[in-house]
Amino acid sequence: MEANAAHEMITVPAGRVTLSDRRTRRSWPVEVAAFKLAPQPVTQARYAQVTGAWPSTATGDRLPVEGVSWGDAVRYCNALSRREGLAPAYRIPGEGDGDRAGDGAGERAAAEGTEWDPSADGYRLPTEAEWEYACRAGTEGPRYGPLDEIAWQRGNAQDRIHEVGGKRPNAWGLHDMLGNVWEWCWDLYDPEVYGTYRVLRGAGWFDEEWSCRASVRRRSHPTFRIDDVGFRVARSVPR
Repeated sequence: MEANAAHEMITVPAGRVTLSDRRTRRSWPVEVAAFKLAPQPVTQARYAQVTGAWPSTATGDRLPVEGVSWGDAVRYCNALSRREGLAPAYRIPGEGDGDRAGDGAGERAAAEGTEWDPSADGYRLPTEAEWEYACRAGTEGPRYGPLDEIAWQRGNAQDRIHEVGGKRPNAWGLHDMLGNVWEWCWDLYDPEVYGTYRVLRGAGWFDEEWSCRASVRRRSHPTFRIDDVGFRVARSVPR
């Protein structure tokens, strides 16, 4: 894997992953194009640097930002893109019209009308397929290593969140893909059943061992905020 120190990103090669859903008992293969992914979740210091906000319950520069909605995450991606002179990946209704993160109208607009421009070179959330493919890093089992060595979870986290990068990364140099905080992905979970609910992956510091697996899917409304949900950023690689 090729690290990009300037943007704290790792280039993930193209490949194929098979997703599965325990609820519906179905599975489906996905071809994944090469892309870039941050080696760790967005930290509180980085989030504050870009947005000026400290939304988290626990406080620490190197703790993952949590207490952020899916709408907060996509707005962060656009703000970071503009900060670095890149084309924003998302068209967000009401963005720039005075909506504040957390305003009801702005949240609903982000949930219902945000569009992704795949041609943009800016930051974005990973797709669910990209996330699982990157998490597995070429492995086929439920985890990319022994649980206690790779993840903060209920059995070892002492009921609290931990600084990013404290556990062993996977073979591609990605830390905290399992445990510490759940991570928002771009995808709708099941629009016919759950409407605008978005996918969460990876499990958090309070989750049991069962949840800390590469294949586990969770869903929540894109306005949802809680102390074990954060995100990491991705970028597309020009073809």
